[in-house]
Amino acid sequence: MTASLPLAAPDTVILAGTGHRPDKLGGYGAAVSARLVDLARAALIRYRPNEVISGMALGWDTALALAAIELGIPLTAAIPFEGQECKWRPEQQEQFRAILALATTVAIVSPGGYAVWKMQTRNEWMVDRATGVLALWNGTGGGTGNCIEYARTRQVEIVNLWGAWARYAFAPQHPPGQSEEVARCEDRPT
Repeated sequence: MTASLPLAAPDTVILAGTGHRPDKLGGYGAAVSARLVDLARAALIRYRPNEVISGMALGWDTALALAAIELGIPLTAAIPFEGQECKWRPEQQEQFRAILALATTVAIVSPGGYAVWKMQTRNEWMVDRATGVLALWNGTGGGTGNCIEYARTRQVEIVNLWGAWARYAFAPQHPPGQSEEVARCEDRPT
């Protein structure tokens, strides 16, 4: 089944991303990261948003941000709190700063340092500004599930790419230039 995403105006599609951290996606390695970006790129090519909003967490959020930058799609980096990246590895912090430097907009949603509630506040901030949610969610509870539930209550359409990820992530590597295959994978609105 192919999902269509609603339009805020006849020519405006704003996609917020929500998805798992690397530990639920196959790990922190370069191969997994590359495949996440491939999937994000294929989805963005398919849905052609005018803007992408990323929550800037490791995993799906980062992959979506990188794909948006690569495709020249305006990116809003929705940072849940000041210092989100401070406990990450140095190379992850460097990538985070590089993404922020290329983002169209950087929004620190809640001032000050870490508090668990700030993650959900960031999720709500993203959904409230989006016409659709591009998710990578395996159906489990947690922050991604909370974001999905909030999007449902707001009647924002959700496209969950988990089925495509499950088929693609652990399949043999596609030859260069064939990552567009992912765009033809079935996705399902939730």
